[in-house]
Amino acid sequence: MAEGTSSSSGGSSGLAFVVGGLVVIVAVLAFFMFTGGFSQKKQVDVNISASAPKLPDAPKLPEAPKAPGG
Repeated sequence: MAEGTSSSSGGSSGLAFVVGGLVVIVAVLAFFMFTGGFSQKKQVDVNISASAPKLPDAPKLPEAPKAPGG
């Protein structure tokens, strides 16, 4: 019958293992490159001092009009 067809997956599983290992290595290297690794001893000192400007006094309101007939 079909003697020439065999489903041997030994080579593809080995290739999957190698590709998976390369993905893990790239992920670990990316972690160390983007985060600085384990030596994160950055000290940030932010000192912001801003004073609010002196606003002018508001103008005085006009007197209310008188009621008619009064």
